[in-house]
Amino acid sequence: MNISRISAAGALVAVALLGLASCDTMSRRDKDMAIGAGVGAGVGAVLTGGSPVGTVGGAAVGGLIGNQVGKDKK
Repeated sequence: MNISRISAAGALVAVALLGLASCDTMSRRDKDMAIGAGVGAGVGAVLTGGSPVGTVGGAAVGGLIGNQVGKDKK
């Protein structure tokens, strides 16, 4: 894995986290889903070497997991 792919994954996670900073009107479940999607996209990108399919798949799976985790919190 080269340094540009690692940098791209780090930048993706940073942008996702900065985007979440402005989501104070979101419910806890929505926030958990967005965080899960951001983390899943980063992990999917790293595991598949930056593949767009891996990134989107990771975001989808992470979003679903975050949604279910947020379901139990009030």
